Amino acid sequence: MKKSLIAIISVIIIIAIGVGIYMLYNNFNSNNSSQEPDLAKSEDNKRQENIINEINNTYIPSNTVTVPVTPVETEIASFSTKLSGDSARLNNINITCNTINGTTINNGQSFSFNSIVGQPSAEKGYQEADVIVDKQVEKGYGGGNCQVSTTIYNAALEVEGIEVTERHPHKKKVTYIEEGKDAAVSYSGGLDLKFTNNTGSDIKIYASSDNDSVDVRIVELK
Repeated sequence: MKKSLIAIISVIIIIAIGVGIYMLYNNFNSNNSSQEPDLAKSEDNKRQENIINEINNTYIPSNTVTVPVTPVETEIASFSTKLSGDSARLNNINITCNTINGTTINNGQSFSFNSIVGQPSAEKGYQEADVIVDKQVEKGYGGGNCQVSTTIYNAALEVEGIEVTERHPHKKKVTYIEEGKDAAVSYSGGLDLKFTNNTGSDIKIYASSDNDSVDVRIVELK
């Protein structure tokens, strides 16, 4: 009887152990299966984050090319004076026109003939030509410059908003402009042609010469 009881108890213990092992196994599998989607989701999120970081840290060269905007030029004044004289005078006028040609004067800024042209000299290519000193005609490297300054002056008078701040008449009548409309310049003598651009826009001066005339154009830049 005692042996039978021991045998029964042993069987019950074995069954209980088996049931416990079975339940633990099922619970383990259930936990693993429930965690696998979360793990997979976590891995997907990491991959997406890595891709986003690579994109953010990757330099993508821009194909956009910045094209400089060229201002539109509108002529607002022009003036010409008839040219005469020897080759030295024509040479000097040509050099001075080339020096001034293309000068831009921003709105509110001033133009100074002497500041742009400077002291005429043989080193700059100037030759001695007729100049008026007081009422006498002499030879000097600036011969011809007064015709260029006079032509610029008369073109400037046509533009509303240009304020002439310095201008000097010759003490002897010149042949290329009517009396009272000339503008004498002398770097060493302190005679200058100056004006201020109060037009509200930037302007540019074009100056040129040939064997017949000195030509000046003033354009507005928009």
